[in-house]
Amino acid sequence: MDDPSREHSPSSRQGRFLTTSWSMVLRAVEADSVDARMALESLCREYWYPLYAFVRQKGFKPEVAEDLTQAFFAFLFEKNSLAKADQSRGRFRTFLLHCLTNFLNNQWREAQAQKRGGNLQIFALDFEHGESRYQGEPYHDLTPERIFDRSWAITLLGNVFDDLRQYYTERSQGELFQALKPHLIGEGPTSYHELANGLNMSEGALRVAVHRMRDRCKDVLRKRILETVDSSAEIDDEIRDLFNTLTS
Repeated sequence: MDDPSREHSPSSRQGRFLTTSWSMVLRAVEADSVDARMALESLCREYWYPLYAFVRQKGFKPEVAEDLTQAFFAFLFEKNSLAKADQSRGRFRTFLLHCLTNFLNNQWREAQAQKRGGNLQIFALDFEHGESRYQGEPYHDLTPERIFDRSWAITLLGNVFDDLRQYYTERSQGELFQALKPHLIGEGPTSYHELANGLNMSEGALRVAVHRMRDRCKDVLRKRILETVDSSAEIDDEIRDLFNTLTS
């Protein structure tokens, strides 16, 4: 995982480009920047499942939801369509959901007609896994919007944990990360005393390690969220929304 204090470069992470806000990506896309389009593609790859889950919760069958998700990406990657989709700036997930809702209301018949005449696959996404995940969702009585928000929150936290795992693995501390991961949010199932013995650490050293991992987790979470909002002033509100979505 990259150190949150270190800037990204095109070679530091696969498919990731230096960007602090999705609004920068949109402005660059309007200028037809290849790097910006690839950065937008990276963000869409991370958040395609919440979009797919939203479409499924709208009542579309799996194969139709798959086609519509791909067709939406085709629509989004058209420069003129992207510019017209939303001129406002805000949270990336809000922007995506707004665009997708308008797309389903106004564009899906046309997209289906286009699909019959050609291949609209924009990304090689694992829809089979996505459908299995959707079927395992415990809250199928939620509205499509709530399913989208919940899926977004889980996806975001999963990305944060992946970043942390990479960070600790690169420092030959992968075992420590796996052991401490359950303690990142609240107390884990194993006591500090037992955990310290298993890791051949003092209990005091273990508590320090947990504290440092929690601090790094917060830093990574804030950096991840900063990539999807218009300004740093929105980060705290987005974090509150994230945990409210998971606990309500």
